[in-house]
Amino acid sequence: MSKPKLLWLQSITCNGNTHSFFNLQNFDALMRAFDVLYHPLLETPYCLEDIYTKELACDVLILEGAFKSRGYKKFGKETYALAKKYSKRAKYTITMGSCATFGGVFKEAQEHTIAGFCFNKEQKRPTYKHYINTLISLPGCPAHPKWLAYVLEMILQKRKIEVDEFYRPIEIFAYTAHAGCVRNEYFEWKIDVKNYGEKEGCLFYENGCRAPFTNANCNKMLWNDISSKTRVGTPCFGCTEPSFPQRNLFSTKTNMGIPANMPFGIPARAYLSVTGVAKSFRIKRFTQPLMEYKK
Repeated sequence: MSKPKLLWLQSITCNGNTHSFFNLQNFDALMRAFDVLYHPLLETPYCLEDIYTKELACDVLILEGAFKSRGYKKFGKETYALAKKYSKRAKYTITMGSCATFGGVFKEAQEHTIAGFCFNKEQKRPTYKHYINTLISLPGCPAHPKWLAYVLEMILQKRKIEVDEFYRPIEIFAYTAHAGCVRNEYFEWKIDVKNYGEKEGCLFYENGCRAPFTNANCNKMLWNDISSKTRVGTPCFGCTEPSFPQRNLFSTKTNMGIPANMPFGIPARAYLSVTGVAKSFRIKRFTQPLMEYKK
């Protein structure tokens, strides 16, 4: 039985998603299940010029990097036009990373000229629905290697992948990065840390943690199976959302101490009521040094 043909194209990128995927524990075994036509960093049967000048069959198209719809050319052809050509042929088109999905950091450099393949921030490009068979979005800066592995394994098994409004797999992005965070109890009692790297306290108010506003399972599917940003004392940057990167990355905007935006799925009145109750309590083990508390 023939293997699905896989083509990995790059546009304006830092290679971060490629290197992230290379860290997948079963990378070699998974790649052997596909006929990899081209990848910029792997030894493959076709070179980049072949991809531009020949008409190759393709089952799975993976796109990495942001796109400029006019002016960025190789071998006389625009990269965006090349990606569109192969997306018409592919059974699955996967945008790997925030840049390929929403434009990422590159969209901030030249507003309205650099964007994701199908989205410019929250707005969809107007034509993609007419030529893409199945679109799967895997935003992240970079995307977790197991996210792509999950999608590729579902494709091999010929199973349907349920997606949200941005075509992100629900199995991965139905959670928020806040879910599973070991600092959740501090968030509930509104106890923040002032500095990065501290083990105890929430990173939301003082350090701009975007986890309550970010669809991703980073605190359930840990990086290298052991850690995440919030576990080491770094705020979540919200890199799977179309609004990434935020202008004020390390601060949470508040109005008189109240967050300007509510965490996903929580009504403002309910949040304010719970916050008021939480702040009225003084929890001994949170307000005293650990050794003093044990005495």
